Amino acid sequence: MALDPAALDWDEVGAEATALLSEFIAVDTTNPPGNEEAACAFLGAILRREGLTYDLYEAGPGRVSLVSRLAGDGSGGPVILLNHTDVVPVEREFWTVEPFGGEVRDGYLWGRGALDMKGMGIFELMALLLLKRLGIPLRRDVVFFAMADEEAGGEYGIDWFVHNHPDLLKGDFCLNEGAYGWASWSSVERPFFGLSTTEKNPLWLRLRTEGPPGHGSLPHDQNALGRLVRALDRIQEWRRPRVILPEMEAFFDRLAQAGALPTVRTPADVDAIATGDRMINALTQDTVSLTTFHSGIKSNVIPAQAEATLDCRLLPGQDAGEFTRQVREIIADPDVSVEPIMAAQTVTSRLQSEVYDVAEAIVREYDERSLILPVASSWFTDSRGFRQVGTPSYGFVPVLLEPEDYASIHGHDERLSLDNIRLGTQLIFELVRRLAAY
Repeated sequence: MALDPAALDWDEVGAEATALLSEFIAVDTTNPPGNEEAACAFLGAILRREGLTYDLYEAGPGRVSLVSRLAGDGSGGPVILLNHTDVVPVEREFWTVEPFGGEVRDGYLWGRGALDMKGMGIFELMALLLLKRLGIPLRRDVVFFAMADEEAGGEYGIDWFVHNHPDLLKGDFCLNEGAYGWASWSSVERPFFGLSTTEKNPLWLRLRTEGPPGHGSLPHDQNALGRLVRALDRIQEWRRPRVILPEMEAFFDRLAQAGALPTVRTPADVDAIATGDRMINALTQDTVSLTTFHSGIKSNVIPAQAEATLDCRLLPGQDAGEFTRQVREIIADPDVSVEPIMAAQTVTSRLQSEVYDVAEAIVREYDERSLILPVASSWFTDSRGFRQVGTPSYGFVPVLLEPEDYASIHGHDERLSLDNIRLGTQLIFELVRRLAAY
């Protein structure tokens, strides 16, 4: 007999989710090398305790993903709860807490992965566990999918599944990272929840050049380092056109109606607000970030070579080959080679959907002032692989962040408030329950 979800004590559930997330953060899955097998062992032990089965998929030594399925009656396709278990490296000297300590302090849980994205993984895990505990009849399977290797591009994760197990990626909906929420926007204090339907495409480029080495006391104009610095300066000065994606029109309209932004109709309107807003700047143009630079062996030796990498993020519809050609054209130096390291393409999921309708309902029930903001993701996610096989995929991490919290993603002192852990766990459960149950 099914139990009533209204009987759940969400303070108690939030405390359980916090404890699990603290333990999960302590499992170091820094990528590289990943070691996602350890994360799957942690998650698998929890699933076994709850009477749930799972399968492991090994794409390489230690590069393991986990899939657990709570079966419905087959009257609908699966709802896939997607998360990745790897995290980006840390610079420990800049942290004020142990990055893999999972410490609870000052109303926050601290540690690498709290936001990106072990926190969301725990929200989804708790949804699966609560559906099982409550015995809720399901019309759709609920599939918990803990993926390896998202942070390094997906060779041992989503790309491996696309090539080897594409059927596992098929469902009615996929819920993933891609958009967070904001406790306020500009000076407007009200809950704004992002819901992403598409994302920018990654294009990572390596720039390399060579030149005659020699003694630092005898400079010459073929210095490889100097040539690459000049090339990078041209890239830094390159101004790319503004574009308002169709997916972003509703985003701008809703913020304007809420009084959080002026009305945006043209790229010129965007220019007026993008300078002070990194997110809006990124979502209205192709972007380039200089990320690594290597050259030289000693302070008095002219280097024989110099190398740098660029992290380019292209708006949906932009061609990676054409953008690479533009980079070469801007550099205007045939002695600087430009080599793609990684490129990926995504498609867009339809905004008007059951996911959108249910998400809007649950956030309004949480706070009637809440707004859903349709948005594109400025970063790439594993959703691209699910979209490739025809599964509509949505980024929805229902937490309300302050700017300093948001800045900790891939930064120092990453953290998630205890209130947000409770909120995210409750809203994800409600979203999944209403999508999957009768």
